[in-house]
Amino acid sequence: MSEDEAREALAKAQAALVAALVAGEEAPRGFDRERLRIQEAALISKRRRTVARLRPDLAALLGDGFAGEFDAYARGRPKPQGGSHADARDFADQLRAAGRLPEEPAVPEPGPPPRRWWLFGGRRRAG
Repeated sequence: MSEDEAREALAKAQAALVAALVAGEEAPRGFDRERLRIQEAALISKRRRTVARLRPDLAALLGDGFAGEFDAYARGRPKPQGGSHADARDFADQLRAAGRLPEEPAVPEPGPPPRRWWLFGGRRRAG
């Protein structure tokens, strides 16, 4: 096997492992399915904690059902492009589509930031 073929085989094996961990695909040959299931659950738990931190309103709304709802959403679904913020948004969108979350109000355009120079150590000069 050439070096290029070995790299290609390794890349395919890595992709299969990632797909098994985050996208619900079948475990690659030679991997313990139970250990992969445990690792998948740990990764989903990490995502759930992050989404709960980013969107505490969702965690409060769903209460004790938050973990089960999020796990069902995340199982077999890799984290979307855009990271944790996109994950939280997609989860909220799914809840909204299912009628479990009200439509989000329109967000007004932000105004100019307040002038708080003391935050940066600035002082007014006597003129």
